[in-house]
Amino acid sequence: MSKQVIVISGASSGFGALTARALAKAGHTVYAGIRETRGRNAAQVAAAAAFAEENGVDLRTVELDVASDVSVETGIAAVIAEQGRIDTIIHNAGHMSFGPAEAFTPEQFAELYDINVLSTQRVNRAVLPRMRKQGNGLVVWVSSSSTRGGTPPYLSPYFAAKAAMDSLAVSYASELTRWGIETAIIVPGAFTKGTNHFAHSGSPADKARAAEYDNGPYAGVPDQALKGLASLEPADADAASVATAIVDVVDMPFGTRPFRTHIDPSEDGAEIVNGVADRVRAELFRRIGLEDLLKPHARA
Repeated sequence: MSKQVIVISGASSGFGALTARALAKAGHTVYAGIRETRGRNAAQVAAAAAFAEENGVDLRTVELDVASDVSVETGIAAVIAEQGRIDTIIHNAGHMSFGPAEAFTPEQFAELYDINVLSTQRVNRAVLPRMRKQGNGLVVWVSSSSTRGGTPPYLSPYFAAKAAMDSLAVSYASELTRWGIETAIIVPGAFTKGTNHFAHSGSPADKARAAEYDNGPYAGVPDQALKGLASLEPADADAASVATAIVDVVDMPFGTRPFRTHIDPSEDGAEIVNGVADRVRAELFRRIGLEDLLKPHARA
């Protein structure tokens, strides 16, 4: 395993923080992308520095607000200036919402799409020119089993955004292989413990519209949905298993990484549906004479 320079977005908590630490312990130079590093997330920056010192690893933080073009461009430029390269970018930043779809305003949907989808485009536009110049790289996308698995009610803005991000990841994959850039899509299931996804989820702005659901025929559905999800999750489900899976994928030799890796203790069916969809994609590429785009080409 060669030491890599890795940037991960949304690394203040949850999967991001766990993955940043796991990758650093695996011997990589890791930049944990965190927004408001001098403000509300200053404690997370200090915690990352303490972890690095205590474990003798190369874990750093970089100001990276994925909702800001300027922040992303500045943060990525700082990493490149320090290291001269970026080997792996991990798209992990995201936000969840919970409530009836109708009660969310269009502006709320747009904000969630911005964080979960457009953020990856900002980061890619900042990182990919360097990777293409290097002739090698790895783009890791942290998707969700909700994109093709069972989808309980009241999570539609998040599910729609993650589905859009997953679709973007698939499209990018074939456009990067001839540049020597590999794609890996990580598909976590619904971990209700070990992350802040559910605890920090957004709620509908239209409270009156939401109340019509809560006081009408959908009374009790929110609690049943959340309790039902939690009941499907095995007692030993550990969010750190997602970080472990990402480390394993990053450490694989170039050209051997699986296109998708599922970590879904509840087994909501996404692995089955994704398997079919990815085979259909591969077959189409073969039929149109572009089969070579399915695997990355070594350039450096």
